[in-house]
Amino acid sequence: MYRERLVGTVVRSESASRLQKLLLEYHDFRLHKTNHRLLDNTFVIADWQAGRLKATHQDLYQHPGYHEGLEFLLTDLYAPSSMTRRDDNIDRVFPKMVKWLPDQQLEVLAGLVELNLITQQLDLELAELLDERRIPAHLVTAEHYCDVYRASQKLEQRRRQVVLVADVGQQLDRYVRNRTLGWLLAMSRAPAEMADLSDLHNFLHRGYSAFRKMDKVDLLIERLVTREQRVMENILNGHPEPFALPGDL
Repeated sequence: MYRERLVGTVVRSESASRLQKLLLEYHDFRLHKTNHRLLDNTFVIADWQAGRLKATHQDLYQHPGYHEGLEFLLTDLYAPSSMTRRDDNIDRVFPKMVKWLPDQQLEVLAGLVELNLITQQLDLELAELLDERRIPAHLVTAEHYCDVYRASQKLEQRRRQVVLVADVGQQLDRYVRNRTLGWLLAMSRAPAEMADLSDLHNFLHRGYSAFRKMDKVDLLIERLVTREQRVMENILNGHPEPFALPGDL
């Protein structure tokens, strides 16, 4: 991995500094997670939670205007178990990113990195709490999940996670409305492949395409955040059916 590049890069703006700090934290966490004995359990838990999210937001997931955007959020941002090369490449090109990208785009990337980091930290904590209770990750039930959720020492991070979903979603929506971006992504495909950055380029293109096709992103984000805040409240209050929400949410 490319930690030395992150440390050695001189940054000259608050956005670049924030991104650098988050990438360093994420780099160190990824190294810790890679060597953790419960690594495979975190992937199982991520899949379980992705399935729960799809069930909770099934109406939005089936909506043709939202499906691709939600799929990107869940597969590329929420449960990125196979994104090691992409993340390594972000570290590798960080010096060029802070030199050439405007602060607005660095802020979008910082939000994505923070969301990814928090999500994976929370998944690892759940894996450890399940392991303490000798509950196999592949046999986890909703009841098991809620029990360890309430035992979490990272509830503020969970609240931050929901806020970040809203912030990142709104930033991405504003970002992809720039028509120049689509042209740049198309023109940069060949150079990206030559620089061994095709995985990073494909990630950016998937996100651009997914959000470009969505209408009323604000409404989608409002519903997602409202529902997830209600789910969190239900779990913490011991609701017997925490994932069952009123029809108007």
